[in-house]
Amino acid sequence: MKSPCIIALDFQSRKEVEVFLKEFPNECLSVKIGMELYYSEGPAMVQMLKTAGHEIFLDLKLHDIPNTVRATMKQLASLGVDMVNVHAAGGTKMMRAAMEGLKEGTPIGKKRPICIAVTQLTSTSEEQMQKEQWIEKPLADTVVHFAKLAKESGLDGVVCSALEVPMISQAVGKDFCTVTPGIRMQTASMDDQVRVVTPDEARRLGSTYMVVGRNITKAENKKEAYTQIMKLWEEAKT
Repeated sequence: MKSPCIIALDFQSRKEVEVFLKEFPNECLSVKIGMELYYSEGPAMVQMLKTAGHEIFLDLKLHDIPNTVRATMKQLASLGVDMVNVHAAGGTKMMRAAMEGLKEGTPIGKKRPICIAVTQLTSTSEEQMQKEQWIEKPLADTVVHFAKLAKESGLDGVVCSALEVPMISQAVGKDFCTVTPGIRMQTASMDDQVRVVTPDEARRLGSTYMVVGRNITKAENKKEAYTQIMKLWEEAKT
């Protein structure tokens, strides 16, 4: 994907998306379609955005038996999306099956979608992980472990907090894609996120892409908010 800033289109309908995109006339964006929007509008939403020239991260976080994930990824690849994801907790067999499905479903002459694995959601704290998931290891160790499994399975990268990027890069290499949600401006509310950083911090930590939602979509001047975030990223020293 061309832009380091992926805008999370956390809307309920196509109409809301169209209103938002009017703020960016004649501009090709990198956007994320999550479960809320996809389950509301379906593949037609993908087609509309692709026709307009936007790049799409289809964020459905697949986690199922390998055969189901493989068949689903085959269908998603046929939509022409640019990035998809699974939960690393599904295991290596499931992640390998996801890659097989993507390769099978990608139209001839087209580029296979980037496939990344969710390590731990940025809304998850170490206390919650240990108490509710019964994972006794430290959160950082768990994230690195899942990143290693994703690379072993042939995936292109992971979803993680930018705070964990340096550890992941050290463990699996800097060429492994890191997609980092939980990006907030200095004065913004954390909302339901726990492990958050600013755009400039994300770049300095080595993030490949940052996912930004409310700080752009809920801003009074959305274009200005996007421009400011990109400026912080571009001016950050790596």
